[in-house]
Amino acid sequence: MKKQYFTILVLLVLGVHGKAQENNLVAEGAELTLVAEDYDFTEGPALAPNGDVYFTDQPNDRILKWDATTNSVETYLQPSGRSNGLYFDHDGNLLSCADEKTQLWRIDTEKNVTVLVEDFDDKKLNGPNDLWVDPNGGIYFTDPFYKRPWWTHEEPEQVAKRVYYLTPDMGEVRIVAEDYVQPNGIIGTADGKTLYVADIGDKKTYSYTMNADGSLTDKKLFAELGSDGMTVDNQGNVYLTGDGVTVFDKTGQQIHHIPIPEKWTANVTFGGPKQDILFITAMDSVYTLAMQVHGVR
Repeated sequence: MKKQYFTILVLLVLGVHGKAQENNLVAEGAELTLVAEDYDFTEGPALAPNGDVYFTDQPNDRILKWDATTNSVETYLQPSGRSNGLYFDHDGNLLSCADEKTQLWRIDTEKNVTVLVEDFDDKKLNGPNDLWVDPNGGIYFTDPFYKRPWWTHEEPEQVAKRVYYLTPDMGEVRIVAEDYVQPNGIIGTADGKTLYVADIGDKKTYSYTMNADGSLTDKKLFAELGSDGMTVDNQGNVYLTGDGVTVFDKTGQQIHHIPIPEKWTANVTFGGPKQDILFITAMDSVYTLAMQVHGVR
């Protein structure tokens, strides 16, 4: 049934009346392309240095890799610590929100795992969900609480759902923001000045000023929309997910919407050697869409 309606949905995405072209986002003539399907729940797309995208199928406990050159997908790591959000650090290591034991992992190019964070104040984290690496190598990550069937505990040990910052030397974890219903998606700008955090539980996304020490100040409401995952492009636009992909300019004004066949779109990033391919994880499927804009690292 999905594929029967695929052409119609592609026409909506492209903006038959020129809407997409007016926004200067989607490449002229581009089509939303189904890359692969039959997963249980796709999440956490992360751009590798060569343009490939790694993503997770958490219920099946695996990390997969999309080859940007061949447009093919293969399993990269299984088991994967029930990995959720992923991101590459500046040295080419894959960072993972390893949900099985509520840890933060670093996976090197030989697939060796180092546990970077396993608790805070001697208490188990709620379940790291999404993360972003700042220009200095520090790691911001969200820590909501979603009860998982593979956990033995029923209640969180932390008293709040927060955003944490792991210092660039990997030596200290700090609370940098809290007072959320359910923090989830997170992304920062390449200049290290602005961080976006989605409170999906409150259907809001906020912006913060990032300071030299990793602390956050100047919290502002960016959009009246939460997000499971997010990315930014070279024009400063912010891409939020949930009901497809909704794009906001840097002032928080909605400028475009990309409908996706699945009922839930979990996450999004830019992939390909030129970072001009929008890579979208949506429930049991992953999609790509050629863009005029490109991602930033």
